[in-house]
Amino acid sequence: MKSIKVSLKKRSYNILVGCGIAGILGRQIRDLKLGTDAFIITNSLVKNKFGKLLENNLKTSGISCRFRIIPDTEKSKSVETASAVIRDLAAFDKGRKVFIIAFGGGVVGDLSGFVASIYKRGIPYIQIPTTLLAQVDSAIGGKTAVDLSTGKNLVGAFYQPRLVFSDVKFLKTLSTRQLRSGLAEVIKYGIIKDRELFSFIEKNHKGILKKKQAFLEFIVFRCSKIKADIVSKDEKEEKGLRTILNFGHTLGHAIETAAKFESYNHGEAVAIGMLAASDMSVSLGLTDKMTFFCIEKAISKIGLPAKIDKIKLKSIISAHYSDKKFIGKHNRFVLISGIGKTKIVENIPLKIIKEAVGKRISGS
Repeated sequence: MKSIKVSLKKRSYNILVGCGIAGILGRQIRDLKLGTDAFIITNSLVKNKFGKLLENNLKTSGISCRFRIIPDTEKSKSVETASAVIRDLAAFDKGRKVFIIAFGGGVVGDLSGFVASIYKRGIPYIQIPTTLLAQVDSAIGGKTAVDLSTGKNLVGAFYQPRLVFSDVKFLKTLSTRQLRSGLAEVIKYGIIKDRELFSFIEKNHKGILKKKQAFLEFIVFRCSKIKADIVSKDEKEEKGLRTILNFGHTLGHAIETAAKFESYNHGEAVAIGMLAASDMSVSLGLTDKMTFFCIEKAISKIGLPAKIDKIKLKSIISAHYSDKKFIGKHNRFVLISGIGKTKIVENIPLKIIKEAVGKRISGS
């Protein structure tokens, strides 16, 4: 097991990464002294596969628990679902010292963190991510949120967990589609910060897709370390350092919103968003076509989509105006000047954005 520290003074916490480490989870939680009663937010699939393992670990360490099941869909990240969960949490909390466990993927983690941030003006929570996307990205850094119909993650807060516990053994049961979705974020880390990681994905994509343990541990640790370092330096995205983590996400979120969170999962939309952002980087003279082709090839090797089907260009462009990175009426994109090199650019002409997105529309 390896440990990574997110250094945020009193809000500091550890990310633990390993394979088959769930047996020590109860002890790790008990030692944090968060409370005696765990309110576990998860989905039915994760509970059926791993719920008993978690429950037994907690009981062995003297911690009671209750599972709260939410549907396994992006639509669970809503104000309505959050309100229903909070009502159940309040009922469970009577006479108890409660804390929250987010046990699942990105949707569970985002919703759980949001609920933890507002219930009683903040209670402790921990992240036990069970998808690759959550282990390498969404479980780390304290961004919590729910969606609105006008856009993704528009209601939320920065609220750090007390522990992130990433057991890559949970990833063995992931579907190929979910694994690929997580790998979109891994590719992102390679593009924005780590040429060596990008090369590793290019060379070892077949083994990664076969879920080889050593490969999964390597990429989860590497990505977790990158994000921990960035968040430690710029927790609330006030210095411009954390902004680079949004590469591919401005248009990725717009694609998800335009598709009503149905046709594309987060990683698939981000993959297309990264291609569009790379294309924009070429159009603006920031990078060359060879860099774009390298990114396109890596995304293709993983089996992620490069084209958008059955969504109109105008719907995506309309949705992208709700992105949180806009400053008033001025857009702001994370672009690249090479593998491992980023550049934040504002006021990109709408024509260039439309051209880049238009190339991603099927039939173009």
